[in-house]
This record gives sequence, C-alpha cells and structure tokens, in this order.
Amino acid sequence: MMRKKTIKFFPAILITIVMLSIGDSCLFAQVDPTELEFGSDVSRRGTTAAAMLEIGVGSRAVALGGAFVATADDPSALYWNPAGIVQMKSFALQATQTEWFVGTNFSAIDLVLPLPAYSSALGFHLAMLDYGENPVRTVFRPEGTGEFYTAMDFVAGLYWALAITDRVSVGLGVKYFHENIWHLNGSAVAGDLSILFKTPFKGLRIGGALSNLGPEIGLSGRDLTTIADVDGRRDKYFNNNNVAINYATQTFALPLLFRFGMAYERQLNDKSSITFASNMNHPSNDVETLDLGLEARVYNMVFLRAGYRSLFSDVAEDGLTLGGGINYKILGSASITVDYAWADWGILSNVNRFTVGISAY
Repeated sequence: MMRKKTIKFFPAILITIVMLSIGDSCLFAQVDPTELEFGSDVSRRGTTAAAMLEIGVGSRAVALGGAFVATADDPSALYWNPAGIVQMKSFALQATQTEWFVGTNFSAIDLVLPLPAYSSALGFHLAMLDYGENPVRTVFRPEGTGEFYTAMDFVAGLYWALAITDRVSVGLGVKYFHENIWHLNGSAVAGDLSILFKTPFKGLRIGGALSNLGPEIGLSGRDLTTIADVDGRRDKYFNNNNVAINYATQTFALPLLFRFGMAYERQLNDKSSITFASNMNHPSNDVETLDLGLEARVYNMVFLRAGYRSLFSDVAEDGLTLGGGINYKILGSASITVDYAWADWGILSNVNRFTVGISAY
C-alpha cells in the first residue's frame, strides 16, 4: 500500500524538485557578484527648493543660451558672474521683464556702481516671481470658496567685486531669498562667489561662479495650524477631539550651482566683432550640461544673438535661444540699450524677455 502511494505521488515530487533546482540556479545567477552593476546616473532632479533662483536674468545673457559667465560685462553679471562688474567703467541700471510659464511674471532690476578709486564695484540685485491671484479650492468646495490667494518669490542681493590685477577679478555676493504662499512664508540667506580671468590671449576670457551657497529652507505660517483628534479615540474614550496642532514642513536645500565659462571675442574692426561663448554647468539638482552662445556686434549699435541651452541633458525642455538688441547714445553722455530674447521650452511653449538699460559713458 505504501509503495503504491509513493508511486502515485512520484511525478509531483519530481516536478517540485526540478522547479526548486531551476529557481535555485536562477537565484544564484542573479546574485553573482561578478555580474552586479551599480547605477551612477542619479540626477537629483526635484530635490531642491527656491527654483526661482535658477531663472536667468538679462535678455542678452539668455539669448546667448546662458553662456555668459566669461562675458559678464553688463548689470546682469550680478546673476551670472559678479566678478565681471569691475569691467564696467560707469553707472549702469538694467530692468528685465519675463513672461514666465502659465501666466506668471518674472522681473529683475540690476544696478552697478563702479568704484575706480578702489579698483572695485558695487552691485544691487532685486528680482521677483509673481504667481498672480488664484482661487482657494478645497475638497468639499472644488469650484472655490470665494477667497483668493497669492504667491510670490523675492530675492535681494548686495554684491562687491574687486580687480586684483588688470586681468583677474573676484566677486562676492550676499542675497536674501523669501518665499510666500498665501499665509505661509520661508526665507534663507545665501552667498555667491565668482572669478573672472582675462587671459594673455587677446579676446579670450574664462570665469567661474558658485551660486546659492546657503542653508536649507522650509515654510511656516498659520495655514499649517489646524485642529484634530490626535489619538483618534474620541468615539471610545470621549476625549477632546479639537486639539490644536501645527504641521511641520520638511526643509529643502537651495539650488547650488557651479558654472565654468569661456568666451572669445574676435574683433572685425573698431566697431564690430563676433563673440563665441560657452558654459559648463554642474548643478546640485540636475545632470551636468553645456550652454553655447554666439553674438555679432555691428557698429557698436546693433547686436544679433543665438544660443543653445542644456546640451547633454536627456530630459531638458529648454534648448534654442535667439535675440537681438540696440545700443543708442543720447545727449552725448549716456547709452540706452534695448534687448530681446526668445527661448524655446518644448512642450512648455516659449518664453519672451525684454530688457531696458541705461548707462553713462
């Protein structure tokens, strides 16, 4: 009887042994140390706050694809490379208006005051990203409660640049960043460090800038205060279910960014030239990329520009940039510049920038 039962279940036992053997072989094959591979392509996208600090300033710089670290010779240098403002020999003021995404607006004002007696210059930078007014919606009132909320990012910076020699200059900046979403607020203080070097090769400059070096930022405010049954046992013990609590938000790092740039200006004559520029970007929240730019100057009056951003990024939406500008002298003592930049952002459509500047000469 026992023999018949053994024979009856023998096929099932055999199949089980074979399946276990195959599974065992596959398991050991999967954990073979010689075949293990470790990925190193982590991008850290979306891991930082204060994205407003990554929006480029100045139509000229943006039209060059952001390849402006080694050029940096107008007030927008306060954003790209503060060390460059010592190249400016007179007072200069610049205002930029940007039609950003989904109805938001980005504005910036940059002021440079040269201090030739001290081989240095001071700069002041103000920028604001306005998200506009939006209706307050809740789970129970998705069409709106009748209230409206606003949101805004703001940054103010003070910069100082020093010409160490006739070829080398350094820049230092301190900025205050503030973020507001209805009744929530967050702020942080950060710093910028930069250097600019005019090489012995005529027309060739190199520069480097470290931006947004500072602490993490978080939000706080009355919108994080509510009441709740903290232990969830009101129905059982009839305890207080209206305990005031305050939610604590997580803090996030600022978008730390290191840029290294090169620019070469080829003089065609006393009033015309062509400039080739590039930036290598190493951000803390994305992959490394390359920016390229080209500017043609005609009779010191008309400028044509083109560039390309975020080369070598696998998911970047930004890319081609185009623009131009006019420099017009008035009253024999001042210059007015008007610049425009167009940037392609793929599925996010395009972005237009206008910049107006005035400087003495």
